[in-house]
Amino acid sequence: MKIVIPRLFSVKKVLTILLFAVSLNILAQNYTISGYLKEGISKEILIGGTVYDTISKQGITSNSYGFYSFTLPKGNVNLEYSYVGYLVENRNFVLDRDTVINIDFRKSNVLQEVSVVATRSDIGVKGSQMSAIEVPIAQIKAIPAFLGEVDLIKALQLLPGVQGGTEGTAGFYVRGGGPDENLILLDEIPVYNVNHAMGFFSIFNADAVKNVVLYKGSFPARYGERLSSVIDIRTKDGDAYKYHGNISLGLIASKINFEGPIIKNKTTFSISGRRTYFDLLTAPLVKSATNGESVGGYYFYDLNAKVNHNFSDRDRLYLSFYLGDDGIYTSLGESNHKTNMNMKWGNMITSMRWNHIVNNKLFMNITGAFSRYRFLMRFEIKDEGNSALASYNSGITDGILKADFDYSLNPRNSVKFGTMYIIHKFNPEVITAKGSDIFEDELEFHNKPIIANEISVYAEDNATITNYLKVNAGVRYSAFALSNKYYHSFQPRLSARLLITEDLSLKAGYSYMNQYIHLLANSTMNMPTDLWVPSTEKIAPINTNQVAFGIFYNLKKLLDLSIEGYYKTMNNIVEYKDGATFFGISKDWQDKINMGRGWAYGIEFLVQKSAGKFTGWIGYTWAKSMRQFDRYGQEINFGKPFPAKFDRRHDFKITAAYKISDRIDLAGSWLFATGNATTLALHSYSGLVTGRYNSGQLPYISSRNNYRMPSYHRLDLGINFNKKTKLGGISTWNISIYNVYNNQNPFILFTEESSYNKGKILKQLSLFPIIPSVSYSYKF
Repeated sequence: MKIVIPRLFSVKKVLTILLFAVSLNILAQNYTISGYLKEGISKEILIGGTVYDTISKQGITSNSYGFYSFTLPKGNVNLEYSYVGYLVENRNFVLDRDTVINIDFRKSNVLQEVSVVATRSDIGVKGSQMSAIEVPIAQIKAIPAFLGEVDLIKALQLLPGVQGGTEGTAGFYVRGGGPDENLILLDEIPVYNVNHAMGFFSIFNADAVKNVVLYKGSFPARYGERLSSVIDIRTKDGDAYKYHGNISLGLIASKINFEGPIIKNKTTFSISGRRTYFDLLTAPLVKSATNGESVGGYYFYDLNAKVNHNFSDRDRLYLSFYLGDDGIYTSLGESNHKTNMNMKWGNMITSMRWNHIVNNKLFMNITGAFSRYRFLMRFEIKDEGNSALASYNSGITDGILKADFDYSLNPRNSVKFGTMYIIHKFNPEVITAKGSDIFEDELEFHNKPIIANEISVYAEDNATITNYLKVNAGVRYSAFALSNKYYHSFQPRLSARLLITEDLSLKAGYSYMNQYIHLLANSTMNMPTDLWVPSTEKIAPINTNQVAFGIFYNLKKLLDLSIEGYYKTMNNIVEYKDGATFFGISKDWQDKINMGRGWAYGIEFLVQKSAGKFTGWIGYTWAKSMRQFDRYGQEINFGKPFPAKFDRRHDFKITAAYKISDRIDLAGSWLFATGNATTLALHSYSGLVTGRYNSGQLPYISSRNNYRMPSYHRLDLGINFNKKTKLGGISTWNISIYNVYNNQNPFILFTEESSYNKGKILKQLSLFPIIPSVSYSYKF
């Protein structure tokens, strides 16, 4: 059989086409510039540093490990390397081969701040990401302290779109979502309980933290399994050349941070610890006041540790550890008549990460981790040889394995992709009871532990379509499997930027998020008895759709201004049924909850200054958040819509810090917020009791969250006095005043009988009056 090759595909023409293609490839040949961005003195890696070529108008940022990979066409390049608070570094050369450039940034003088880029390029005017805010840790530390404790979560509560819980607490509500809808990552590992002291403080020791970024919407595909926000917290790696640290003494707690090299420029460590001594101070007083018959106290502590080793320029290993607990203990009565109660709850997180540069375009990070949150309570009564014991425990344990890759495809496409596997073990509630004169055998009421497997795969491309249009497009697929149920979700993500001028851009974003776990909370405070439970055959995953639009403007590289509007819907949100509590001892915790839906929308304004002697931000939010439970048999509020507990129409915040000199700096914050919605019986009626007329009045509640609490407003001020010591360290005295003008902000509202008439009067309980505090720290 004779094969005829058409003249169109003759050998001569094919060779001509191939030679032409090769010549085009040579003419348009690309090379890759890669390396690490580091702090010049400590060699601490810098996250989100900017690399920008002024000739091609292309830019990229360093990843979470300080690595960057920038592919450009052959020829002249003029690179600007920049990072918040550091001098810009320039490199001008002819790119004719793959090149490695590591940058050690030098601290800037505030008088030279014109040379400082004030925002990350991936979330600033020129970046495709929207609804994201980076708050420098120095700004967080400058915010006035509450009882001497600088708090990361309280600092984030001062941003637009973010609301705190009740007075003084560290609760976190973003764009109408609940406290369980926030993905809070500590060195890439999810944290389930982020609060100490029932929410008055968070678990994050600011001395251990290096970098914080908050995402409120338009989430990149690498994040998932929560609905409302992502808080990405990275801890310090440790100084590669010098030993140094910080000791701090406050009214309720002390902290220590110490870091340095194990092997210079190769192996480093960073360790931080914090503990309250409230129990150490109060226990002797309680014992003395009760003639030795009673003791009691409360404490919390945190321990952060991190070690990283640089095997080569291509391989690094990180080991991270966190342990934190709260504890309450009481012992009442004499030895023959004694009542003991102990409560303990907290997190333990440990992880190992391996960074490997596969080639100058591909960066790999492999992570293995273990995370555990548990709550334990023990109650014991001893009386003349007889005893009774009751205990309660709940918790969640995770085993995590994940792989993440960064790939510089070409000058206009930077790709991230990866996968994650989590095995969950849920212990919703176990109650045991026994007593020598009550039960012959131990009694136990419990829900069986639930094992669930979760897997996710993602890919996202940060693509430059033109010099004016940039897009971050991605997709995430996740699945959640139990013994008798399988859920899965396909989640598209999109964020786009249109550059109008070098300083002005328009942005839009869409994200679909899915969440397979739920938090069952008894109150508006963050309590250790809140239960983490999985989606099951009866309880479906929560999901949300969110769209956002915004205008972003950078004023002379000093101020960042933004206006964002958003709309989101939430499905399958859960709440306890009326009257249900965690101590209900039901056959199944699923019998205690209802499922419904919600929606939220609003507008956020932000003006932020991140560098210079004067820093801070002004934020305002107009928002609305609603809930509706109208499914048959699961109605709340008769199936009618009602405002969410933390629905606030107006939220205005100002935060500022000013460095007068090296010896004195000032800080202040003021916030105003519409009051929370609450449920009150605004009317009463006469009723029947066991068939007889009752002359008293019975309360009548017209609807859920039918009353608006008084508006909340508060001014906090702080001042630092710094002094260099003869030993070369810096000592600092901090004086802070919480609630300067002593406003009586409502904690809860309640009614009681009036002494003047037969009606009832409404009263409020205020928790914190004006509270001055003082703390001392020494940096060495």
